[in-house]
Amino acid sequence: MVEIFQSKIQNRQSKIQMSQPSLARMVKTQIAILFGMVAILWCLEVVDQLLFGGQLDLYGISPRSQTGLRGILFSPFLHGNFRHLSANTVPLVVLGWLIMVRATNDFWWVTAIVMAVSGLGVWLLGAPGTIHIGASGLIFGYFGFLLFRAYFERSATSIALSFLVIFFYGSLIWGVLPLQDGVSWEGHLFGFIGGAIAARLFANPLKT
Repeated sequence: MVEIFQSKIQNRQSKIQMSQPSLARMVKTQIAILFGMVAILWCLEVVDQLLFGGQLDLYGISPRSQTGLRGILFSPFLHGNFRHLSANTVPLVVLGWLIMVRATNDFWWVTAIVMAVSGLGVWLLGAPGTIHIGASGLIFGYFGFLLFRAYFERSATSIALSFLVIFFYGSLIWGVLPLQDGVSWEGHLFGFIGGAIAARLFANPLKT
């Protein structure tokens, strides 16, 4: 019995030792993804401001124009100025990482779905003659994903994360309404909807 007990302890210790490097690699990968993304955003804005005088913003989403379709891909990486980008950087990193907590790949799928839904929504229903840029659509998508994943899964982890998100970023919800001039509330609204769609697709409901 003593030998069996010692064998179980050794097996458990070996599993813990094996899991620690794996966890460390996962965290390093997540950090690399998030800060790599932020680095791209800031480098693009530096290049845009210094070399192009802000003209890259013309590659944003122009509703219902053929050339405006390219903005579905480019608009999340473009910002009006450094203040605009600064305001988006922290919530993008925080909410993006909370999506990665369970599985790093979730981040890529959620990002793709939110970009598509937010971009198409803005292109179809955005105000004519406007150009929509910025990562705020992604931020609202991540926000919506984390909230609706708790609703669809109803697991302790997803609910705890949703309460954490509400506590720090609950005021974001007002951004889906047309309350402020010069702000793409359409991008916020459809980003939020895209996050809800992603949550429905990737949530793991508790079995009853």
